[in-house]
Amino acid sequence: MAEAPGALPAPGGFAEPRRAIKAPSTESRRRLVTAFRVATSEVVEMFSPLSLLRNFGPIGRGSGSKGSLRPWGAILSPAMEGNEQDAGSDPSRSTGALGAGRKAVCLVSGGMDSAVVLAEAVAQGFEAYALSFRYGQRHDIELEAAGRVAQALGAVDHRTVAVDLSTLGGSALTDDIAVPKDRTDESIGQGVPATYVPARNTIFLSVALGWAEVLGATDLFVGVNAVDYSGYPDCRPEFIAAFERLADLATAAGAEGGASFQVHAPLMELSKAGIVHRAAELNVDLGLTHTCYDPVDGKSCGRCDACVLRLAGFAEAGAVDPIPYVEGVVQHGR
Repeated sequence: MAEAPGALPAPGGFAEPRRAIKAPSTESRRRLVTAFRVATSEVVEMFSPLSLLRNFGPIGRGSGSKGSLRPWGAILSPAMEGNEQDAGSDPSRSTGALGAGRKAVCLVSGGMDSAVVLAEAVAQGFEAYALSFRYGQRHDIELEAAGRVAQALGAVDHRTVAVDLSTLGGSALTDDIAVPKDRTDESIGQGVPATYVPARNTIFLSVALGWAEVLGATDLFVGVNAVDYSGYPDCRPEFIAAFERLADLATAAGAEGGASFQVHAPLMELSKAGIVHRAAELNVDLGLTHTCYDPVDGKSCGRCDACVLRLAGFAEAGAVDPIPYVEGVVQHGR
């Protein structure tokens, strides 16, 4: 008797021969890994202290008026208040030891963003190797700050590489071009400013990638930010994703060894105020850092884009910036 349509095959038999299951292609595996990374980072971000901060209110404001500011050292997360000694002795309590002793190369410029990123790497359990650059910038103040930051935050090693980009010019930071000042928040967020150094982050990450390969590391940390920034094209998520793909293709570790490099940009979605709060959670002394594009006698000018964004971040976070500014620069709350 003929089988009814859709009937199961007789026991021990198959309606048609089994087909061999093909192993997923390299591209398919890469897509799965990328999807897993994105999903994992979204879950971690969902329950991070800063996500809770954005959803449930500011951290560290006093009980006074909305505009009152607290000294930098007094800005603490609720988890740290009342247990400051324990929290200060173990910054990894904020994030967990995700690095598990793995090596990581961290770009450290001397600014507040890269200082917080170095602290993030250490807090996650990575052995952090700090990397700075003498790239033909107008002053050495930021490199001096980078040295202080690397030492204070416990970098295993700190190296400064000379890559003289001033021979190419094209930037207010490396050429005889005036540094833009007194720009409004709206103008800062539009277009690429004169302080953009052509391909700088690409060059810096490439050198960091080389050092990582020598160290046997596959993790890079960089302090790029796509929220409160000056319109630099190499501070966007698309750039980071593209560099990760390049890293896997351009290295022996990736092409022959099958290594998969990851560029960590933990500040990518944070505002400057969020970065100030995160620094407090990790016990990063932002008084060691330097941000200004055009300092005067070692003091920040308070008028360049970098200073404007930094001062606004501290004001929004309810804190006073601990670094010195030239006379006449007034911080909110002072």
